[in-house]
Amino acid sequence: MKLSRLVLIVSLLASGVLAVSGPGVRLHLWPFTSGLLLFAIGALGALAALVSCAVLLSLPRARAGASRSLLAAGLLALVSSAVPLSLLPQARRSPAINDISTDRAEPPTFVALAPLRAATPNPGGRVAGPEVTAAQRWAYPDIRPLELPMPPAAAYPRALAATRDMGWEVVAADPVSFRIEATATTFWFGFKDDVAIRVVRTAAGSRVDIRSASRVGKGDAGTNARRVRTFLAKLARA
Repeated sequence: MKLSRLVLIVSLLASGVLAVSGPGVRLHLWPFTSGLLLFAIGALGALAALVSCAVLLSLPRARAGASRSLLAAGLLALVSSAVPLSLLPQARRSPAINDISTDRAEPPTFVALAPLRAATPNPGGRVAGPEVTAAQRWAYPDIRPLELPMPPAAAYPRALAATRDMGWEVVAADPVSFRIEATATTFWFGFKDDVAIRVVRTAAGSRVDIRSASRVGKGDAGTNARRVRTFLAKLARA
């Protein structure tokens, strides 16, 4: 078998593995750990095919009569490895935590979502504790409560509107206690991350706290922190 054909087969297989890694988890065909493993295998396979294509194209004898096949394999491998490679820097910078809150001392609690979280690997979350608090402060020092110059009765509907604008599934919304609970679903693997939002009165108006916690895994590659930042920015603009 020619090397160019072998590289093309590897590129096709790697792309296929990547393509099914997330949907398989969403469809409950395999656990999320298997999905992550398939994702990693597919990414490594695509990267190996990309490097192999670059090497073979640089050798006149290897690319003779096989340029089109190598270019096709290289393009497919490049597209397939682009997303995994783009996630790598963020994953390396993010600590192994998956429970982020603007209030580390007294984070918003899950009440309506507690029964759903009870059967998951992370039922209560791990936002509290000195190690988690130190890791969050080191990695995400900008995450802090949002102060609004309006009473909670005015801030709460804006927070609820921002929650819906984020595309989250609102599980509970209490206009009396000014609390919101919702569930966010990640795009590729369909991971369920839960969000709790709390609005309290302050001397200058109101303070909005938000907590985002994953149901599975130990780390989140910064997903919960990005979600918190996006929500706070949307609410601040509103």
